[in-house]
Amino acid sequence: METAESAPDPDFSGIDLERDTDLVRSTKTLIHKPVSSALNGNLIIDQFGRTFEYVRIALNERCNLRCVYCMPEEGVDFLPQNDLLTTDEIMRLISVLSENGVSRIRFTGGEPLLHKDIISLVECAVGTGIKSVHMTTNGLMLKKHVKPLFDAGLTGINISLDTLDHQKFVKITRREGLEQVMEGLRLALASPIPSVKMNVVFMRDFNHKEIGEFLELTRDDPLTIRFIELMPFDAHQIWKTGKFFGAEKIEEEVRRIYPDIETDSGTATEHRIFKIPGYAGKVGIIPAFTRSLCGECNRIRVTADGKIRNCLYSDDEFDLKRLIQNGATDMEIGKEIRRAMWMKPEDGWVAQRQGNHGRESMTQIGG
Repeated sequence: METAESAPDPDFSGIDLERDTDLVRSTKTLIHKPVSSALNGNLIIDQFGRTFEYVRIALNERCNLRCVYCMPEEGVDFLPQNDLLTTDEIMRLISVLSENGVSRIRFTGGEPLLHKDIISLVECAVGTGIKSVHMTTNGLMLKKHVKPLFDAGLTGINISLDTLDHQKFVKITRREGLEQVMEGLRLALASPIPSVKMNVVFMRDFNHKEIGEFLELTRDDPLTIRFIELMPFDAHQIWKTGKFFGAEKIEEEVRRIYPDIETDSGTATEHRIFKIPGYAGKVGIIPAFTRSLCGECNRIRVTADGKIRNCLYSDDEFDLKRLIQNGATDMEIGKEIRRAMWMKPEDGWVAQRQGNHGRESMTQIGG
């Protein structure tokens, strides 16, 4: 049996995505609006008319896995704890965001279940009137948290799991733990938490042939499997090395295995959503790299150190933690959030061309 110590990293070699023009998808043309529009009404908007009512807050940078597409096995240079948002600061931001029209929150990391106050933060979000409080987790610690999270008011869990094979799990995460993740999934599905989803990052010739096995998990349970394109936030390890498996290829493979699959409804980030006739769950496809949904983007990202990133692919950051530390009022913090989102680039391709890629790992950005 392979262990985290003995398992070699997957072999990644092949195409250069920068030269593969077929992967570049244009988004619809957006129309600029005057700056005065940013202050009209309660909603947070940008110069292209997009509204933002959904925030992803990274509670930490640390993780108990070392997934090959996220960071090197030795980890990355994590920030000192004093540089990260405190629990009180996170709660303050939740309140300000709620007052500015945000109605949905997702707690991410790192690994959010490593945060000692995760239950209190969920309770805080619910208490401010946030309608949807979700969390993305690798599932290793989920078993003991399912009931407390539900009791606190959590309305959704996304579990990140890229393979159902033990040896591949060890290779991709460089750790043991597949059994714990599956047990956490089973308990989540058995709980009253309304939404349970699984995020699967696909890599060619590594796990893309498991599509059928993942979809069979939707046969008896109301689970949504979300197939996600590989993104270029891996600390320079495997990106641009031929393992990219695009949304169109994912859909082709799904339809090949289940030719009678039907389209269905899903969230704004789920480019396509399908349901196999007679199955309880669904399958979604997320074009995270090809970026064909930028025109419908509705999300704000807050990093663990209190910076707003108005686009996943942008390196422009707006420091909310410093504002709080300098005694800013809730109104001043709200104005900075609005300013940050007003300046959001038209799409992820524009953002990527403008940036210098200061954060190399998704654990530093917020998964």
